[in-house]
Amino acid sequence: MEPSKIGPEEARNLLSNCFLFRDLKPEERAAIVSRARTTTFKAGEMVFAMGSPGDNMMAVLSGTVRISVLAPDGRELMLAILQPGEVFGELSVLDGKDRSADAVADGPCTLAILSRRDVLSFLEHNPAVWPKLVTVLCERLRGADQLLAEVALLQLPVRLAKAILRIIQNEPKSKSSAKTSSIRFSQRELANMVGGTRESVNKCLAAWQRQGVVKITEGKIIILNKMALQGISGLG
Repeated sequence: MEPSKIGPEEARNLLSNCFLFRDLKPEERAAIVSRARTTTFKAGEMVFAMGSPGDNMMAVLSGTVRISVLAPDGRELMLAILQPGEVFGELSVLDGKDRSADAVADGPCTLAILSRRDVLSFLEHNPAVWPKLVTVLCERLRGADQLLAEVALLQLPVRLAKAILRIIQNEPKSKSSAKTSSIRFSQRELANMVGGTRESVNKCLAAWQRQGVVKITEGKIIILNKMALQGISGLG
């Protein structure tokens, strides 16, 4: 499946409405948007790899991007799934060091790319953006800390319930407000998110299906009882 085409004008509007830039004055937004270029990625295509030079920052215009790192045992630990309007790659742009994680197109996606030189010049002339950039960095750090704490301290069913609830929460409002929600992640991908194995996730989901919490179908998992998941996660 090819990424959907986004025209130049639509790309400019989407980038203007990204979290970092949407509260700027029109002329300030125009200054940074004019420096961006757009590119598309196919599902599963590598956006950048951990250890590669961090010479640009990106914003998701359409689709989603997953951020992950490899654990010492070779398993992938997923840190975040970025939605349209979110930026990433900002850490390497700021400190000039190599990428600290892998970024992969979760599905067909379109990204806006800003070079490190342009980002630093823009920040120098638009200091009002700094507080928002700090907010992004803090959210990244808190999210990573939460995931690592969950893997270290919580049992797999609790970690899995929390991960599924986070995925649902990040869905568009039109979907998340429906009576039932579904996620299109494989059991191996869910295992990567929670630091488990595919077999352990399969066993947990099978138990939940018998209890009427979820329904496993080909290509997706349907959440039948969100309140039950909240109870398992400790949020109920």
